[in-house]
Amino acid sequence: MTSLTLTRRLKARPSIVFDALTTPAGVAAWWGPDAGPVLLAEIDLRVGGRFRVRFRMLDGSEHESSGEYLEIVRPELLAMSWRWAGNEDPGESHLEFRLRPIAGGTELTLTHSRLHDEDTRRSHEQGWSGALDKLVRHFEGGRAGA
Repeated sequence: MTSLTLTRRLKARPSIVFDALTTPAGVAAWWGPDAGPVLLAEIDLRVGGRFRVRFRMLDGSEHESSGEYLEIVRPELLAMSWRWAGNEDPGESHLEFRLRPIAGGTELTLTHSRLHDEDTRRSHEQGWSGALDKLVRHFEGGRAGA
């Protein structure tokens, strides 16, 4: 098992970033590694509640992930289980978003742990890097406020 950690600085308050992580409209604005659309975002935001997100990449492929919310501390922490639909990844992993207020916005730290192997880690690192870069761009336009 292996893990990855990525950090981004966002130009929005932690409460606004938290909403982007936990509402269907928020997730639709940034989820997925490229500019392809989010096709489905279902969120039952409570410990024990489930989420499911399906997106289409620019190459036309569709991918779906789902899981269960394990810990919710608004606006500081969101932890959940993670599983791909189908055979993309063998088994369940753990995803955690930590939000920390900083001057001018929020520092977001994503940790994806319990990944199957190094190839899986690399694949998730590429995917999450693209998605988090979209999240940064989402807040750069002044649409969400600081």
